[in-house]
Amino acid sequence: MSLRFGTDGIRGTANTELTPELALALGRAAARYLPGEEFFLGSDTRVSGPMLKSAFAAGLAAEGRRVSDLGIVPTPGLAWIVQKNQVPGAMVSASHNPYWDNGIKLISELGTKLSDSLERSIEDELEMLLGDESSSPSPDVAGKSVGDIEEAHVLVDEYVDKLVHSVDFPSGTGPTVVCDCGHGAAFEIAPAVLSRLGINASIIGNTPDGTNINAGFGATDPGRLAAEVVARGADLGLSFDGDADRMIAVDHRGEVVDGDALLVLFAFDLRDRGELANDAIVATVMSNLGLRRALVGAGIRVVETPVGDRYVADALDEHGLVLGGEQSGHIVFRRESTTGDGILTGLKLIELVARSGQTLAELSNTAITRVPQVLRNVAVSQPDRLGSAEGVWKEVAAVERELGASGRVVIRSSGTEAAVRIMVEADSSAAVDEALDRIADVVESELGGQQ
Repeated sequence: MSLRFGTDGIRGTANTELTPELALALGRAAARYLPGEEFFLGSDTRVSGPMLKSAFAAGLAAEGRRVSDLGIVPTPGLAWIVQKNQVPGAMVSASHNPYWDNGIKLISELGTKLSDSLERSIEDELEMLLGDESSSPSPDVAGKSVGDIEEAHVLVDEYVDKLVHSVDFPSGTGPTVVCDCGHGAAFEIAPAVLSRLGINASIIGNTPDGTNINAGFGATDPGRLAAEVVARGADLGLSFDGDADRMIAVDHRGEVVDGDALLVLFAFDLRDRGELANDAIVATVMSNLGLRRALVGAGIRVVETPVGDRYVADALDEHGLVLGGEQSGHIVFRRESTTGDGILTGLKLIELVARSGQTLAELSNTAITRVPQVLRNVAVSQPDRLGSAEGVWKEVAAVERELGASGRVVIRSSGTEAAVRIMVEADSSAAVDEALDRIADVVESELGGQQ
């Protein structure tokens, strides 16, 4: 089996790596390890979504599960519905990846990602099912005990209601907004929520055709949104990725306000209102050094985790905290959500700006001073060997000694592609570029660089 669970489920090219056969077997494996008689499914707008969701649902039904298909729904919406009903679920989405990729994320009945040990068990069961042509559903699953599959789009209305009631400001008093849905899972829900709240919003990226998700629109490509905000004279813009679990904003000048800046703004706001539990937040190793300097300087502690919103959520629960997130725009408001929620984050930002009486540009400019930071992806043939690549770690240690307290190096294997990700930050861009070149050269030499 070539595909395995990464940082965010199983992901690969649809119909070549992530096939209907694999999805069906994964449905059967998930049914054998996740509790209960029911299962909820959702998907984003990719052309391969119905194919893979149908195959996964068939695997669940073959094991006797009742399957409720919520249709197109953001990942955080599915997670909230799953938690509310205490029923496990799965999201068919490749998040910010291009349309030809797809993925399947399993969600526990608590609305959280699965533990590593449970994922390994399901993965082992999946490998067994794929490798044993004689394997079949349990012998007692026949006749009336075969599971059924039905649409349950009405459940998504409850998530819309929840979002509408997550903020509190008089209708028509908020800033003017341009909202970019990325032609993804938020394309109907986000406009509906903004409309019900009386927010003056212009919508773009809301005409998905199965192949335009994340293409020139959305959180991973906010250039179009920035241009629209400036052209329309809007106060700010919101952009979501394909499954709407992350949000990147732009201010009225068209300047990007990423997850680091948002975390600082929300941390200060919650602290000032006495709602920042334990005066601390959670951020990943990829957050800019400027975030740490801004928060620590203000007496707010930063709990650091590996990359991945699952690790952010785990740390929030472990330390009893209420706010965490990633530079990419995954922001977790733990009192209201089990995972990053792009639409919720956007609404919280609108509420914050309306309450402050300042522009988003004024707020973000005073909140954080960034340190030059560059992330480089180095394509290699053997990313799994990074941990034992002594030459790489020797070079990293040398660079870190030279940078001292004014810089950082973070290096890791990608969870979704054959690559090593190298992040360097320092007080000068020249030092960042030099350090990246040195480390990348050694990575390519030791791990089989690809042209």
